[in-house]
Amino acid sequence: MSRTKLFYWLMLAVAAGFMLHAIYANFLYDPQADRFLSQKIDLKRQFNKPVWLNVMYMHIGFACIATVAGTVNFASKVRNKYRRLHRVLGYVYVAAVVAVCLTSGYMAPYATGGKVTSVPFNLLNILWVGLSVISIAKIRKKQRIAHRNWMVRSYAFCFTNMCIHLITALVHQGFGASYTLSYTIGVYGAIAFLLLAGELIVRMLNGREKGVRLL
Repeated sequence: MSRTKLFYWLMLAVAAGFMLHAIYANFLYDPQADRFLSQKIDLKRQFNKPVWLNVMYMHIGFACIATVAGTVNFASKVRNKYRRLHRVLGYVYVAAVVAVCLTSGYMAPYATGGKVTSVPFNLLNILWVGLSVISIAKIRKKQRIAHRNWMVRSYAFCFTNMCIHLITALVHQGFGASYTLSYTIGVYGAIAFLLLAGELIVRMLNGREKGVRLL
């Protein structure tokens, strides 16, 4: 099995695990998000829990759609043999990303940690949509390698929530920091890690394609 195929199957396993956990944790185990909301203290905005929950459900649902569409589109068979499906799924992915970012924009002011975490969430929303739009612009110009590169950078942020909670758990349970501080570190750490991971994957994929510009 080639490194590319091995990487794809690893990505598929991570994506499937992430979605199953998100669905179980948010729709079955704690549908009212009581455990997560119990960590939010000193909210400065009036909090309407039913509205927030509905937005959260939409946020998770669109995140799962983006993850599935992105994962399928990275399959070489879909990309090479089913180009119309690939194109449709690409637009579905971008639409889902926009929906995720819009719902995140609503929830950001209520983020654990206050403005110090809500600001990077909003900046991430702009960045993620921007990366996705650039990817579409590249393929419309027939720049296939550049399209793939920007899509890799965009797709990495499908795992933002997973990385935030992994880093939060590590800092909170491993080092005994408060949950609020741990979550704040998780937000900044996840954004930095996923930016770096996306770029490293782009460079790895292009390493075998001499003479092809990364951008």
